[in-house]
Amino acid sequence: MSSSNTRQLLAALRMFVVLTVLLGVLYPAAIWGVGRLGLSHQADGSRVERGGVVVGSSLLGQNFTDDRHFQGRPSASEYAGDVSGGTNLYSSSADQVKAVRERAVAYRAAYGTQAPADALTASASGLDPHISPANARAQVPRVAAARGLPDAVVARLVEEHIQGRTLGFLGEPRVNVLELNLALERISR
Repeated sequence: MSSSNTRQLLAALRMFVVLTVLLGVLYPAAIWGVGRLGLSHQADGSRVERGGVVVGSSLLGQNFTDDRHFQGRPSASEYAGDVSGGTNLYSSSADQVKAVRERAVAYRAAYGTQAPADALTASASGLDPHISPANARAQVPRVAAARGLPDAVVARLVEEHIQGRTLGFLGEPRVNVLELNLALERISR
Protein backbone atom coordinates (compact mmCIF):
# COMPACT_ATOMS: atom_id res chain seq x y z
CA MET A 1 0.00 0.00 0.00
CA SER A 2 1.41 3.37 -0.96
CA SER A 3 1.97 6.15 1.56
CA SER A 4 -0.71 8.23 -0.20
CA ASN A 5 -3.26 5.46 0.26
CA THR A 6 -2.21 4.98 3.89
CA ARG A 7 -2.64 8.70 4.60
CA GLN A 8 -6.10 8.70 3.00
CA LEU A 9 -7.10 5.62 4.94
CA LEU A 10 -5.94 7.17 8.24
CA ALA A 11 -7.72 10.45 7.43
CA ALA A 12 -10.90 8.53 6.67
CA LEU A 13 -10.57 6.54 9.88
CA ARG A 14 -10.02 9.71 11.95
CA MET A 15 -13.05 11.33 10.30
CA PHE A 16 -15.10 8.19 11.04
CA VAL A 17 -14.12 8.27 14.72
CA VAL A 18 -14.73 12.04 15.06
CA LEU A 19 -18.14 11.89 13.36
CA THR A 20 -19.14 8.78 15.33
CA VAL A 21 -18.35 10.51 18.62
CA LEU A 22 -19.93 13.79 17.52
CA LEU A 23 -23.10 12.48 15.90
CA GLY A 24 -23.44 9.13 17.64
CA VAL A 25 -22.64 10.16 21.22
CA LEU A 26 -22.44 13.92 21.88
CA TYR A 27 -25.43 15.07 19.79
CA PRO A 28 -27.83 12.39 21.13
CA ALA A 29 -26.62 13.10 24.69
CA ALA A 30 -27.27 16.83 24.21
CA ILE A 31 -30.78 16.21 22.85
CA TRP A 32 -31.51 13.78 25.69
CA GLY A 33 -30.27 16.35 28.22
CA VAL A 34 -32.45 19.14 26.80
CA GLY A 35 -35.43 16.76 26.83
CA ARG A 36 -34.81 15.70 30.43
CA LEU A 37 -34.01 19.12 31.84
CA GLY A 38 -36.27 21.51 29.99
CA LEU A 39 -38.98 19.53 28.26
CA SER A 40 -39.48 16.41 30.37
CA HIS A 41 -43.27 16.28 29.92
CA GLN A 42 -42.96 16.39 26.13
CA ALA A 43 -39.98 14.01 26.11
CA ASP A 44 -42.08 11.48 28.01
CA GLY A 45 -44.79 11.55 25.31
CA SER A 46 -47.09 14.19 26.79
CA ARG A 47 -48.77 11.50 28.86
CA VAL A 48 -52.07 12.30 30.53
CA GLU A 49 -52.65 10.70 33.94
CA ARG A 50 -55.80 10.25 35.96
CA GLY A 51 -55.50 8.93 39.48
CA GLY A 52 -51.85 8.04 38.89
CA VAL A 53 -52.70 5.91 35.83
CA VAL A 54 -51.70 6.91 32.31
CA VAL A 55 -54.93 7.17 30.27
CA GLY A 56 -53.46 8.51 27.05
CA SER A 57 -51.37 11.19 25.45
CA SER A 58 -52.45 14.71 24.66
CA LEU A 59 -50.74 14.22 21.28
CA LEU A 60 -52.53 11.06 20.15
CA GLY A 61 -56.23 10.66 19.47
CA GLN A 62 -58.29 7.82 20.88
CA ASN A 63 -61.40 6.14 19.55
CA PHE A 64 -64.23 7.27 21.83
CA THR A 65 -67.44 5.65 20.58
CA ASP A 66 -70.10 5.91 23.26
CA ASP A 67 -72.58 8.75 23.56
CA ARG A 68 -71.20 9.77 26.97
CA HIS A 69 -67.98 11.03 25.36
CA PHE A 70 -67.03 13.54 22.72
CA GLN A 71 -65.83 11.74 19.61
CA GLY A 72 -62.78 12.59 17.55
CA ARG A 73 -62.15 12.78 13.84
CA PRO A 74 -62.48 9.79 11.57
CA SER A 75 -59.23 7.82 11.48
CA ALA A 76 -57.90 5.83 8.55
CA SER A 77 -55.77 3.85 11.01
CA GLU A 78 -58.61 3.34 13.53
CA TYR A 79 -56.42 5.22 16.04
CA ALA A 80 -53.87 2.39 16.16
CA GLY A 81 -50.85 3.97 17.81
CA ASP A 82 -48.41 1.71 16.00
CA VAL A 83 -49.65 2.84 12.58
CA SER A 84 -49.87 6.39 11.37
CA GLY A 85 -51.20 7.58 8.07
CA GLY A 86 -54.09 8.88 6.08
CA THR A 87 -56.23 7.04 3.58
CA ASN A 88 -53.98 7.77 0.59
CA LEU A 89 -57.16 8.35 -1.41
CA TYR A 90 -57.29 11.47 -3.52
CA SER A 91 -60.21 13.81 -2.91
CA SER A 92 -62.14 12.82 -6.04
CA SER A 93 -61.65 9.07 -5.56
CA ALA A 94 -64.98 7.24 -5.65
CA ASP A 95 -64.21 5.57 -2.29
CA GLN A 96 -63.29 8.90 -0.69
CA VAL A 97 -66.37 10.68 -2.07
CA LYS A 98 -68.57 7.84 -0.80
CA ALA A 99 -66.98 7.89 2.68
CA VAL A 100 -67.35 11.67 3.00
CA ARG A 101 -70.95 11.55 1.77
CA GLU A 102 -71.83 8.79 4.28
CA ARG A 103 -70.19 10.70 7.13
CA ALA A 104 -72.05 13.89 6.16
CA VAL A 105 -75.42 12.12 6.14
CA ALA A 106 -74.72 10.40 9.47
CA TYR A 107 -73.54 13.66 11.06
CA ARG A 108 -76.63 15.58 9.91
CA ALA A 109 -78.88 12.78 11.21
CA ALA A 110 -77.10 12.70 14.57
CA TYR A 111 -76.66 16.44 15.16
CA GLY A 112 -79.14 18.17 12.85
CA THR A 113 -76.48 20.41 11.37
CA GLN A 114 -73.99 20.45 8.55
CA ALA A 115 -70.79 18.66 9.45
CA PRO A 116 -67.55 20.64 9.78
CA ALA A 117 -64.70 19.43 7.57
CA ASP A 118 -62.90 17.68 10.43
CA ALA A 119 -65.93 15.45 11.01
CA LEU A 120 -65.87 14.29 7.40
CA THR A 121 -62.23 13.64 6.66
CA ALA A 122 -59.54 11.71 8.47
CA SER A 123 -56.43 13.57 9.54
CA ALA A 124 -53.18 13.00 7.68
CA SER A 125 -51.75 11.00 10.58
CA GLY A 126 -54.95 9.22 11.52
CA LEU A 127 -54.06 10.04 15.14
CA ASP A 128 -55.18 13.66 15.46
CA PRO A 129 -56.26 14.32 19.08
CA HIS A 130 -58.20 17.49 18.22
CA ILE A 131 -61.54 18.44 16.75
CA SER A 132 -62.80 21.86 15.72
CA PRO A 133 -64.82 23.94 18.18
CA ALA A 134 -67.80 23.65 15.78
CA ASN A 135 -67.59 19.86 15.89
CA ALA A 136 -67.39 19.88 19.71
CA ARG A 137 -70.31 22.31 20.01
CA ALA A 138 -72.48 20.14 17.75
CA GLN A 139 -71.87 17.13 20.03
CA VAL A 140 -72.93 18.95 23.21
CA PRO A 141 -76.65 17.92 23.19
CA ARG A 142 -75.81 14.22 22.65
CA VAL A 143 -73.17 14.14 25.41
CA ALA A 144 -75.29 16.17 27.84
CA ALA A 145 -78.33 13.92 27.32
CA ALA A 146 -76.28 10.73 27.73
CA ARG A 147 -74.81 12.03 31.01
CA GLY A 148 -77.97 13.65 32.33
CA LEU A 149 -76.31 17.07 32.46
CA PRO A 150 -77.70 20.43 31.33
CA ASP A 151 -76.54 21.45 27.84
CA ALA A 152 -75.21 24.72 29.28
CA VAL A 153 -72.82 22.90 31.63
CA VAL A 154 -71.36 20.77 28.84
CA ALA A 155 -71.25 23.75 26.45
CA ARG A 156 -69.31 25.77 29.03
CA LEU A 157 -66.84 22.91 29.36
CA VAL A 158 -66.30 22.92 25.59
CA GLU A 159 -65.66 26.66 25.59
CA GLU A 160 -63.15 26.28 28.44
CA HIS A 161 -61.22 23.68 26.44
CA ILE A 162 -60.87 25.57 23.17
CA GLN A 163 -57.18 26.07 22.45
CA GLY A 164 -56.29 29.09 20.33
CA ARG A 165 -53.97 29.25 17.38
CA THR A 166 -50.37 28.32 18.13
CA LEU A 167 -48.35 31.51 18.70
CA GLY A 168 -51.54 33.40 17.92
CA PHE A 169 -51.44 32.82 14.16
CA LEU A 170 -50.55 29.20 13.32
CA GLY A 171 -53.26 26.61 12.72
CA GLU A 172 -56.87 26.80 13.75
CA PRO A 173 -58.60 26.89 17.13
CA ARG A 174 -59.11 23.32 18.37
CA VAL A 175 -60.35 21.15 21.22
CA ASN A 176 -58.35 18.23 22.59
CA VAL A 177 -60.89 15.38 22.81
CA LEU A 178 -59.10 13.39 25.54
CA GLU A 179 -58.68 16.41 27.80
CA LEU A 180 -62.31 17.44 27.24
CA ASN A 181 -63.57 13.94 28.04
CA LEU A 182 -61.45 13.78 31.20
CA ALA A 183 -62.87 17.12 32.33
CA LEU A 184 -66.34 15.77 31.60
CA GLU A 185 -65.61 12.72 33.77
CA ARG A 186 -64.55 15.00 36.65
CA ILE A 187 -67.84 16.95 36.66
CA SER A 188 -70.02 13.87 36.13
CA ARG A 189 -69.03 12.18 39.38
